[in-house]
Amino acid sequence: MTQYRYSFKDYNKETMARSVGTDLPISTKQSIEICNMLRRVNLIKAKSMLNEVTIKRKAVPFKRFTNGVGHRAGDMASGRYPVKSSKNILSIIESAETNAQQKGLNTSKLSVVHISAQKAANQPRYGRHRGRRAKRTHIEVVLAETAEQEQKKGRHKKESKSEKKESSEMPKKDLDKSFKKEAKHDVKKAHDKGGEKK
Repeated sequence: MTQYRYSFKDYNKETMARSVGTDLPISTKQSIEICNMLRRVNLIKAKSMLNEVTIKRKAVPFKRFTNGVGHRAGDMASGRYPVKSSKNILSIIESAETNAQQKGLNTSKLSVVHISAQKAANQPRYGRHRGRRAKRTHIEVVLAETAEQEQKKGRHKKESKSEKKESSEMPKKDLDKSFKKEAKHDVKKAHDKGGEKK
C-alpha cells in the first residue's frame, strides 16, 4: 500500500498529531458538511457534537449541498443527521487523539486545526446492485495545541484596540481645543460689538 499524502502542509511532528481514514464507505457530501462544522473547534467539543449527531440530538448544518434538505430547529437553515458518516469521522478523530497522547500532548488543549473530506475511487457494486457505484471517501484530521496561539491573538487584539483608542482620542482633544478657542473668540467679538453700540 502506498503512503498517504496529506493535503495539510504546515505539519509539525512535535506539536501536532494526525490520522487518516482511506476508502471509508460514507458519503463525500455529508462528510464535507461535517468537516466544515468541526474545523477550528476544540477536540472535546468536536467529539461531543458528533456524539449528539449520532443520537440525532443535534443536526449538521448543510450550507453547500442543500438540494432537497429540510430546515431544522435552532440557528441553522438546512440540516441533516448523518449518523454513519459521523461515527466514521469520530473514529478517525479518536485515532488522532491517541496519537497525540503517545506524543505526550495535552488533549484538553487540542483543537481540530485541519479536517478535510476527499472523494475516493467509486468501486462498482456487484450482484443485483450491478450498474451502481459505491460511495468512498478519504478523511484526514490534524490536531494541535492552540491555547498559546489564541492567547497571542488575544494580546494582539488588545494592543490593536488600545492603539485605535489612542489614535481616536488624539483628534478629539484637538477638536475640543479648537472649538473652545472659537467660542472664546466669538464671545469677545460680541462684547466688542456691544461696547461700540453704547
